[in-house]
Amino acid sequence: MTIRRAENRDIPSIGELLVQVCAVHAQGRSDLFNMGARKYNDKELEELIADDERPIFVACDEQDSVLGYAFCVFQQSDGKGALTAIKTLYIDDLCVYESLRGQHIGSALYEYVKSFAKEQGCYNVTLNVWACNESAMKFYEKCGMSVQKIGMETVL
Repeated sequence: MTIRRAENRDIPSIGELLVQVCAVHAQGRSDLFNMGARKYNDKELEELIADDERPIFVACDEQDSVLGYAFCVFQQSDGKGALTAIKTLYIDDLCVYESLRGQHIGSALYEYVKSFAKEQGCYNVTLNVWACNESAMKFYEKCGMSVQKIGMETVL
């Protein structure tokens, strides 16, 4: 397995994975997510792939077929308010094909993102996980992540 920056030729596979991610969220929160939808369309994916401030990484097999992805976003706090000046790499989305889960592809992607963030001078790697996605929470805890903050809601 290799991990590399996503390219436009990866868009069909990334699109399939985006549908799988949305399905997980729609199963847990059908009030917020549309089953069968995706977060980004092909044109948006092309723009993201070209954006160095929002790198997308893909894990690929020996035939260079996509196994999973990690969407990332650089965030910078300027230190002028209450927060110190730090550079963060935020994982916007991380997904492995459902049929391939449990083969440590997600862990490899996460470790790659951590190494990349360190090379780029980031202080930390952050992400959000939906409370209804218990398997993702367990996965990230297994990767060594801990709770930074908790978002709460009241549905009206």
